[in-house]
Amino acid sequence: QVQLVESGGGLGQPGGSLRLSCAASGITFSFYHMGWHRQAPGKQRELVAIITTEGVTNYDDTVKGRFTISRDNDKNTVDLQMNSLKPEDTAVYFCYALSSVRTYWGQGTQITVSS
Repeated sequence: QVQLVESGGGLGQPGGSLRLSCAASGITFSFYHMGWHRQAPGKQRELVAIITTEGVTNYDDTVKGRFTISRDNDKNTVDLQMNSLKPEDTAVYFCYALSSVRTYWGQGTQITVSS
């Protein structure tokens, strides 16, 4: 059974930092591109960041320079370091695993940025 379990969500202050982590099980982790999407209230789910099987990263323009995605193939985890938080980063953040034939999603974790 495939599981993607996010942790690290919660309340952050504008200008502050939070770190999300996603632990994967039930998949051959190194075979999957890993990433994070987010969905704000009333908006569509959007890509935040992705890291390929080869470690190549890509970011949405709204988070470029503030967020950093990383993966640990030994621990089967993918992290999202979020710095310089803005209120518009408030959303539910979803971890996902992508291969050529499968996509798996985590349950999501709420990030709220507010003073």
